[in-house]
Amino acid sequence: MSIIPNDIGSEIIKSIKDHDIEFEAYEVGVVLQVGDGIIRVDGLPSAKSGELLELANGVTAIALNLETDAIGAVLLASDSSVKEGDLVRSAGRTAQVPVGDALLGRVVNALGIPIDGLGEIPHTKKRAVEQPASGVIDRREIDTPMQTGIKAIDALVPIG
Repeated sequence: MSIIPNDIGSEIIKSIKDHDIEFEAYEVGVVLQVGDGIIRVDGLPSAKSGELLELANGVTAIALNLETDAIGAVLLASDSSVKEGDLVRSAGRTAQVPVGDALLGRVVNALGIPIDGLGEIPHTKKRAVEQPASGVIDRREIDTPMQTGIKAIDALVPIG
């Protein structure tokens, strides 16, 4: 049996072309500190404020405090399973929850995941948790005053 170098090269190229290779590139950081539901993360330079962060153990956090050397993030679950050195990656999106009539009467967590044991919530739309407030012109006029019970505040700042 003789081996022809040209045939080997063409077989390798053919084999590579026949494979569908899919990959995803992620920016990965590391947990520096954990405590009281807050983590400090190093290594995610392009994370944005309010962006979701996914930890390797399935816990989700929201990036809030962006510093030059680290990110401060609030955990959306217990910090008992999170430890220093855990890997963190950016989800590339902000927190969104399902909206619609199917949500009425249901108990959900901060990410809109049902925690009442009644199964998934059928939904067609999602909305961001953090929304900009509507402009002053678009708002309804205040027609009923709200009393705080502190006379100085009620006299100086009308609240409705």
